Amino acid sequence: MERFEYAVALTPADEGGFVVTCRDLPQLITQGESVADALAAAADAMDEVFATYMLAKLDFPHPSKQRRDEHRVAPPPEAVAKAALYVAMRESGISNVQLARQLGVHEKEVRRLLDPHYASKLPRIAQAVALLGKRLVIGLDAA
Repeated sequence: MERFEYAVALTPADEGGFVVTCRDLPQLITQGESVADALAAAADAMDEVFATYMLAKLDFPHPSKQRRDEHRVAPPPEAVAKAALYVAMRESGISNVQLARQLGVHEKEVRRLLDPHYASKLPRIAQAVALLGKRLVIGLDAA
């Protein structure tokens, strides 16, 4: 199963709070006043990094194993669902037009499903992922 969680490091900042970085996503740099604030900022920043990867048509790096001084972070669920569809499409080699034909919709709807800044319905993303022979899984982990 592909998981869209990445290990982030929190480094104390000179002015207080924490600077957040990610070995696997070097574009991710943010900060927060507390650990909780820093991790929430990391999730928000990761959402934008995911959008950048998808819009630039880049492959997502595989998450490295978490080190003892790191925390696991995932972007918001909507971003994870869109990333899952994006990865499934890249792996299958299917185009937007081909997927739209299978879904019985206009190609513009597939573009919207892949648009990280467009609010898509989760059932529609799950349906598209299923057509690609995958299953969108939502889990629950301890915080």
